[in-house]
Amino acid sequence: MTPNAANISSGPSRRSFLASTAVAGVAVAGGMPLLTACGGSDSESREGATSGKAADKLLPTYVASTVAKPDLPSKNGSSAGYTGKVSLAALATSVPDQLGTGAPVKIMSPLWGTPPKPGCAYYKAVDAAAGTKVTWQNQDGNTYGQKLGAVLASSSIPDMVVVPNWELVGKIANAVTAKFMDLGPYLAGDKVKKYPNLAAIPSDAWRMGIFGGALRGIPMPSAPASFIMPYYRKDIFDKKGYSVPKSAEEFLSWAKDATSAKAKVYACGDMSWVSGSIFGACPGWNIDDDGKLRYGIERPEYLEALEWTRKLFDAGVVHPDDRARSGDAGQRFTAGQILVFNSDASAWYQKTAEQAQANPDFQMDAMDIFGADGGNPTLYASSPATIWSMIRKGASKETVENALAAADFAAAPYGTKERMLVDYGVEGTHFTVKDGVPVKTDQGNSEVINAWTMLAAPAPYFAHPDFPDVARKQVEWQQRMGAFMKKTSTYGMKIVEPTRYANLASQHEQLQIDYVRGNKKLSDVQAAISTWRSSGGDKLRDWYKELLDKNGSGN
Repeated sequence: MTPNAANISSGPSRRSFLASTAVAGVAVAGGMPLLTACGGSDSESREGATSGKAADKLLPTYVASTVAKPDLPSKNGSSAGYTGKVSLAALATSVPDQLGTGAPVKIMSPLWGTPPKPGCAYYKAVDAAAGTKVTWQNQDGNTYGQKLGAVLASSSIPDMVVVPNWELVGKIANAVTAKFMDLGPYLAGDKVKKYPNLAAIPSDAWRMGIFGGALRGIPMPSAPASFIMPYYRKDIFDKKGYSVPKSAEEFLSWAKDATSAKAKVYACGDMSWVSGSIFGACPGWNIDDDGKLRYGIERPEYLEALEWTRKLFDAGVVHPDDRARSGDAGQRFTAGQILVFNSDASAWYQKTAEQAQANPDFQMDAMDIFGADGGNPTLYASSPATIWSMIRKGASKETVENALAAADFAAAPYGTKERMLVDYGVEGTHFTVKDGVPVKTDQGNSEVINAWTMLAAPAPYFAHPDFPDVARKQVEWQQRMGAFMKKTSTYGMKIVEPTRYANLASQHEQLQIDYVRGNKKLSDVQAAISTWRSSGGDKLRDWYKELLDKNGSGN
C-alpha cells in the first residue's frame, strides 16, 4: 500500500518561510479570498480556543485499532511503520457492518492532478463497499482557497467540505464556526464507537477539530515528529567522500567545497525550510523559559536562522533557480544539480520509486537535524492535525450519518481491505500484485488519486511494500528527531485569532525571501518586527495571554 495521505503533505510550497518557525499559516499565492457573507445569526464565539477539561468533554472516546500491528511502533512522536509484504488473503476487515445507507452526499475537496471522471470504476467500487453515494466536487488544490472562500460566502455549501489548515486565513477561520455543524451529538464520548476507525484516531488530532467551542472537524492526523527533512544525495556523498555536516559552520564549509558553478553542481537548494529547526527557532506563540510570551519573529534564533540562510546565498552555494524561485527543486536534486534538498517525509519514497529504474545508482538519505553549534537540536512538535472534513449546518441526519460512514471508511488502518481499496482500487482493474507488491495499472493511475483519502485518516504510518527500507528509515529518522522535540504553549489547540489580526504576519514572508537573497537589509527585518508589534502584535500578545490564562498551556 502507498503511504497514508496524512504523510503526503503539500510540502514547502504550502508552508511559509522558515516552515517550522515563525509564520506558518500565511496565505498562499493567489491572495486571500474575500468573504462578505460569512456572518449569519450564529451566536457562538468564533475566536479563541477550547482546551483542557472543557475540550476533553467534547472529544470522542479513543479506542486503538488492533487489526494490524505495526512492525515499527510509534515512538517519540513518530509515525508507525510497516515493512512487510502485502498478502491480500491476510487483510483484515475494519468495517464489518456497512455503515452507509446509500443516501447521496456531496463532498468538496482539494485535489492535485486530474480528477477522476464521475461514475468511474474506482468511485463505484468504494461507494459499493462503504454503502455511500458520493458526488465529488473536486477542486484544484493550488487555488483551493479561492474556491473555498467563495463557497463559504455563498448560501450553497456542499454536504461535506475538506478544510486544510493553510487555508484558514482571514474570515475563512470564522466561517468554519458559522457554516459547519457540531458533530458532538454523533461522535462525542462513546458515540464514536459506532465508527471504529474514527474512534482509533488519536485524541490530540481530534482536539484540533474543535472550532468555536464545538467538535466540527474530522481530522487527518499527523505525527508530532513530522519535520521538514534535509535530504542529501548519499550516492554522491559516498563517491566524493563527503562527510555529513553536523553544525551550521560545517554545512557552510562543506557547501563551498561541494559547489562547482562551472559544472552546474550546487550544494543545496533554499535551506530556509530547515534553518529554523537548526537554530531552534520556536514557531508561533510560546511562553519562554523566562516566563514571557513571545511570537516567533521576536526571538534571536529567528534572526540567526535568517542570517545563516543568507550566508549560503551570499556564498553562491544555492542553485540559481532556487534563488529565482523557479522550476522544481526536487528535479534538480534527482538530476544531481543540487546535493541537498528540503521537503516533507513523502519525498523519500516518491524520489526513490521514481529513480529506481531511471537511475539505479540513485540513493538518498535524510540528514539528522543538527544544532547550529553542533550540539543537539531543539525541535518543536508539529500540529497533530492540519486537514479536516466538515459537515454543513442544516444537513439531515441521514446525510450526516452517510458522511460519517464515508469518513470512517477512509480512516481504515493499514493492513485492511478497506485501506487497500481506498489506496489501490480493485485488483485486476486498478492494480495487480507481484511478489507482495501492489502495482497500479494505467486505469489505477488515472482513477485512484487523493479524493477519498482527504476525508479522514488513521493514526500516521509509513508503508511501502516495494521499498520497505524507506519506510523503516522514515520512521527511524522521526524517532531520532522526536527525542529532541518540545511542545509549545499552544500545542494541540485549534486557535482562531480575531479577524482584525488576520493579515498581521503576512508582510514578513516576502521580506524574508528578499532578505536572504541579499535584496533587503537586516535593519529592514528588524524594522518590520517593530512595526508588527506597534500595528497589533502587542495587542495580539495580550489576547493570547488571556487565552492561555483561561485555557492553560499546551505543554
